[in-house]
Amino acid sequence: MTDRPYHHGNLKSALLDAAVDAIEQSGPAALSLRDLARRAGVSHAAPAHHFGDKAGLLTELAAQGYDLLADAVRAAGPDLVEAGVAYVRFAVDHRAHFEVMFQPGLHRPDDPELLAASRRADRALTEALTASVPARAAEPEARLAAWSIVHGFAALWISGALPRQAGEDPSATARTVVRNLFNA
Repeated sequence: MTDRPYHHGNLKSALLDAAVDAIEQSGPAALSLRDLARRAGVSHAAPAHHFGDKAGLLTELAAQGYDLLADAVRAAGPDLVEAGVAYVRFAVDHRAHFEVMFQPGLHRPDDPELLAASRRADRALTEALTASVPARAAEPEARLAAWSIVHGFAALWISGALPRQAGEDPSATARTVVRNLFNA
């Protein structure tokens, strides 16, 4: 018999929060449903009941991440530079989500909710590109260039791979880098 309470306020949310903490500490590969249950103070079967398996949990976490990203980019307004900075800030502030979102081997990339959330984030980025560089916005290469520069910068910042000269403020450095995107 366990002394853990059977009812848990919002267990699904608590498990997602525990997953974020676990991923930030050890990365997504080390994540286990049993550890999440321990962190949330529930039975080891509770995560499987809500998500099915680890991929189900990470699919939900990735969808949540895309929604957070879409919100962050839209809040930055219709400016490509500020949208790019918002993308980098999202990655820095939500590292666990960022690490899961772009690793389709960890989640179910064909999940309808995940696909819908991904499209919302893509639309937010496309809207910023369209508002800032309307002549180039329809070009697939322009969209790819904009995404590549902010995603690559974010990944390099998070991994600590940027040289010390990059500074200590990811937003300020990203702003400078993104400004150079279409100035060539």
